[in-house]
Amino acid sequence: MASILIAGATGAVGREVLRLALADEKRVGHVVAPTRRALPPHPRLENPLVEYESIAGSEPWWHVDAVICALGTTIKKVGSQAAFRKVDHEYPLLVARHALLNGARSYALNSSVGADAGSKSFYLRTKGEVERDLDELGYCSYTIVRPSVIWGERQEVRLGESVAIFALTALKPVVPRRYRVVPAARIAKALLDRALAGVPGRKVIESEEL
Repeated sequence: MASILIAGATGAVGREVLRLALADEKRVGHVVAPTRRALPPHPRLENPLVEYESIAGSEPWWHVDAVICALGTTIKKVGSQAAFRKVDHEYPLLVARHALLNGARSYALNSSVGADAGSKSFYLRTKGEVERDLDELGYCSYTIVRPSVIWGERQEVRLGESVAIFALTALKPVVPRRYRVVPAARIAKALLDRALAGVPGRKVIESEEL
């Protein structure tokens, strides 16, 4: 059975990944979920309380087989583009580097539809840049999942996202599959399955495939 590390286990997608991983007793033996606030205890869960800025990389819990990164925020929540980039670019790379140095071979990233390092949109450009920079680290297996608007429970209210979900759901028959609302559980399953399979090479799963 594999050991996996989930970064971003308190977000909409990360919580679903954690739920699925802890329920998967056949494939998952141990789950590491570093968070700022304590998670409900579980016999197979290791929950180090951390601030990403203070992580050294020598912590014993970095020794895992696979990593799933569901870190993400909004500029509105963190207050600036620099702070957003730290969460959506710097932290995923930090996690990837430390886990790789400690033996991880598989990395699965929750990104975004339209991610492009050359985009004029700061959000999409940041997502594209982190995809590119993670690819350069040399993981044996690297998966990128690019969902459209995510439907799932969040700890904070995102008004714009809520409006988008309502509109896209109401207009579902005429909305292209690429831009339809995607349940967080479906994204989580794709991330978990790919991370555990560890298929060599780079794989991109677009929103319409979810």
